[in-house]
Order: sequence, then C-alpha cells, then structure tokens
Amino acid sequence: MSESKLAARYLDATIGLLQRVRDEELANITAAGTLLADTVVAGGRLFAFGAGHSSLAAQDVVYRAGSLALMNLLAVPGAVGVDVMPATLGSALERVDGLAAAVLDSSPATAGDALVIISLSGRNALPVEMAMNARALGLKVIGVTSLSYATGPDAPKSRHVSGTYLRDHCDVILDSKIAVGDAELSHEGVDAPFASASTVTTSALMQATLATCATVLADRGIQPPLLRSGNVDGGHDWNARVFAEYRDRIFYQH
Repeated sequence: MSESKLAARYLDATIGLLQRVRDEELANITAAGTLLADTVVAGGRLFAFGAGHSSLAAQDVVYRAGSLALMNLLAVPGAVGVDVMPATLGSALERVDGLAAAVLDSSPATAGDALVIISLSGRNALPVEMAMNARALGLKVIGVTSLSYATGPDAPKSRHVSGTYLRDHCDVILDSKIAVGDAELSHEGVDAPFASASTVTTSALMQATLATCATVLADRGIQPPLLRSGNVDGGHDWNARVFAEYRDRIFYQH
C-alpha cells in the first residue's frame, strides 16, 4: 500500500539524517558536551532556549529522567510553543527586536553560565539576539540549527538587522542537517511537501550532547547530577537529593 511505503520512506529519511548527524557532528557534540561539563565544574548554570517548535527539544532535556538536573528552560512568554492564541503570535514574537535582551536581563542567567539556543532556521531576530546578548553578558553559547538555512543554495535571508544568523554568534554549533522547509516527503496529489524531521534530529543532538557532558564529568571524577524516573522505585528520593545538592543552580523548582 502507498501509505506503508510513505511511512517507510519517512523512517528511512529520518534514519539517514541521524546517520549524517552521527558521522558528521561527533566532534561538535564532543565540544558542546565538554563546554557544558566545564560550566558545571566551574559552578555555572545551564540553560536551554527554543522558540516555537524548536522549544520542544529544549523542553525535552529539562526536568527529564536521564537528563542533567541543572538544565533550566529559558522561556520567552508566548514563544515557547503553540499554547498561545492565536498560535501565529509565537512566530511573530520571534521577529521582535529587543525581546531577547529583555528576557535575558530578567532571567537568572549570568556570566559563566552556558546557554543552548535551538532554532531550526537561525534567521529570526529572537534567537540571533539571544545569542548576541548572551555572549555579551559572558555566557557560553551552543547553537543547534540547520546550516542549510544559512549557507545552502536555497537559504532564506536573515531577518535580523545585522544580516547574520544564529550560527554567527555561537561558541559551538550543532548542525541538525535539515533541508530548508523541514519536510521529508512529497506525494502525487499532495500540493505541499510534508513530514518534518527537525524535532527528531535536534532532540538526538541534545541527548547526545548531555550524554557527552555526563561522561566528561564522570571521567573527571565528578558524579554527574542526573535525574532518575519518578516511575522507578527510589526515583523520587534520588531526585530529592540531587535537588538539595544543586538547589542554587536549579530554577524550575523555585
């Protein structure tokens, strides 16, 4: 059946993207994970930011079993997902100049911390200014983006006044390998391409980076502050101990 073939095509396309991430991004993943580990060792805090659907991969590593307890969500009200009405408001907010500075100024993020900024296109004002302002404040910045949007033959123009993209303002860049348009399939009789894969590859990059961070910490003789599932016996007690030890660096409990 054509439906089954399309499903298989999508899964094959996604597997292919993950293989590219594995083959082409390991050095950058190592650099990103080491940057986070260095921040933890130095007493810094960890933050993740993404607007719209890019926020899904950021939320996925915050207060999550198997993730670092120190990863905090840096949220921009109205731009975190599709929980605002109308949903198009979130997209509009990504293009507002000055919003990133206001968010950072009112956040607990400060010099010596690390911020992961996730933006598929990396072209909108919000992620670009978030990276620029974060580095000006003394934060280290990891950008998770698709370089196709900044360098490919079909690359759209930056929407920031500087003409730059997220990738131009990061200490480490992780390329999600997603083609412009974020749609892996086409089909006769369907006018628009469909089936996005950016959440899959971006989440994989995030998890691989945190796994690297945990390993680097362990190799340095430091027990990584990981969370355990609350659905495993003893999980809540384990997490309570981690929260108590690192309470000055965890903000989603305040």
